[in-house]
Amino acid sequence: MGTAKEEVESLLNKLPDNCSLEDIQYHLYVIEKVHNGLEVADSQGTISQEEAEERLGKWLIE
Repeated sequence: MGTAKEEVESLLNKLPDNCSLEDIQYHLYVIEKVHNGLEVADSQGTISQEEAEERLGKWLIE
């Protein structure tokens, strides 16, 4: 990961020229959420695929 400015420049270069400010804001929001999620995973750990499936299985009706 680079600086915030570098990430924004990279994002702007990837988006089409006719994108709206709302499109840019949405993509920045998603990037921020991903960064936050990765920080939480690093600090609090993650769960295995099996554990995730077990937890979700309790919610699903078959």
